[in-house]
Amino acid sequence: MANDDSRLIYSTETGRICPTCGRPQKKCACKDKRASKGAAPESDGILRIRRETKGRGGKTVTTISGFDERDEDIKQLATRLKNLCGSGGSSKNGVIMIQGDHREAVRAELERSGFKVKIAGG
Repeated sequence: MANDDSRLIYSTETGRICPTCGRPQKKCACKDKRASKGAAPESDGILRIRRETKGRGGKTVTTISGFDERDEDIKQLATRLKNLCGSGGSSKNGVIMIQGDHREAVRAELERSGFKVKIAGG
């Protein structure tokens, strides 16, 4: 009564099994291919400003992404934008988050600073 559609996903001897090649994940032949698919795309030089509420308990956050700069420069820019908007926020993984809907003020300031900017989303 074996199911022909079943496959091994874990072995106590070797650990997790790759679903694609059927080898242990430590010796997976397709691991390099999967890593390149999940890599972040290169930035096109345009900063995208979005208003997001998902996963934040209904609170609105303005996010700015698409930076090519170093983390230190992004943190300095985040501080300047937070002061401009008079609200809190943070910068993490190349994305600046500012509490509240400040898309137009942020867009104007970034354009003044010489960035190409797009308001993304609805």
